[in-house]
Amino acid sequence: MNTVGGKGDGVKNELGRVRDIMIPIDEYPWIRLQDTIMDAINVMEEASLQVGRRQSLPRVLLVFDHRDDLVGVVRRRDIMRGLEPDFVTQQPLDQRVTYFEVQPDPNLSVFSLQAMLKGLREQSKRPVSDILKPISTTLKPSDRIMKAVYEMVSLNESLIAVVDQEEVLGVVRSVDLLNELARHL
Repeated sequence: MNTVGGKGDGVKNELGRVRDIMIPIDEYPWIRLQDTIMDAINVMEEASLQVGRRQSLPRVLLVFDHRDDLVGVVRRRDIMRGLEPDFVTQQPLDQRVTYFEVQPDPNLSVFSLQAMLKGLREQSKRPVSDILKPISTTLKPSDRIMKAVYEMVSLNESLIAVVDQEEVLGVVRSVDLLNELARHL
């Protein structure tokens, strides 16, 4: 084994492969393309990952179609954006912000709150296909960890699927990549 420093200190001088840090697909939460935003919320709320000695919550769900093909991901922020009621999203972004900056009239705030909650409930019935982020890249289990780092940074991703011969084997998350890098510093 190649080491850095003195003999037997056990520190490898090169980073490993994606397969060394990926989370297997059967341990990672996912949903179907036709599932609703509410389904996605429920899966995300119930999911918990055990990665090494750390307990972790997923920030991203994988989305599969009816043929079990990976078609995209749904992030927490996609869910929140997807829940915005139509009467809010039809306004320009600078106008949307003003809804939350004004002091509401106590006589009108009950109506506004009820309208907002009704809008949220309606939006939660939409399919995740309306809000998913398509897959931009995948990795192979044999890819070097530095390739995963490069892909995440250059594509601004926080999770990348690991695929071999069109079969999804697992995922690599940015938090796990950073932990692996830190072990070598």
